[in-house]
Amino acid sequence: MTAAVTRIAIALAVVATVVAPAVVVATPAQAHNFLVSSTPSSGEVLTRLPREFIITTNGPLFTLGHSTNGFAMEIRDTAGQYYGDGCLAVSGSSMSQAPALGAPGGYTVLWQLVSSDGHTVSGEYPFTWAPDAGQPVSVGASIPPDCHGTTGGQAPNPNPTAAATDSRTSSANLSDVLWIGGAIAAVLLAALVTFLVLGRRNSKAD
Repeated sequence: MTAAVTRIAIALAVVATVVAPAVVVATPAQAHNFLVSSTPSSGEVLTRLPREFIITTNGPLFTLGHSTNGFAMEIRDTAGQYYGDGCLAVSGSSMSQAPALGAPGGYTVLWQLVSSDGHTVSGEYPFTWAPDAGQPVSVGASIPPDCHGTTGGQAPNPNPTAAATDSRTSSANLSDVLWIGGAIAAVLLAALVTFLVLGRRNSKAD
């Protein structure tokens, strides 16, 4: 009996080794990055331009090489004018761009990023610009900036729900594959245990 139990324990350990990595991979795929801090912050009254406008999330962002496709940050005033050049830098859990603002008043930051799980996440928040004397004033544009005509950066998705749906579809496909793999492993485990039990019975019969 001891030998049979040992063989079953070994079989369980082998299957656990196969299934565990799939579980570890599947868990992060369900988590979206979320905003934890920003410059300027939501509702802030800004009196001086910071070194950068920054969006920081709770974890690493997803990029391919140095591409910022899927990422965007737009600064817009109440008249619908856009400020800044649209050129983004993505590093670790943050994305940033050079600051630029026009006349005093209310502004909105619109942002979009790609989570570490591949999902597109977007949002917006307001702040107020009340510049001290001597602060630089920029001229706005009627269309969103595109990083001087390069491919870096893109406009935030006006329909984040649709983007999230597409991303959830991709994530669901990955989850299906992982669960199928787990089911196959479970079937193999059941077959192995059955084989060991039958072998033990045959040994007793002999």
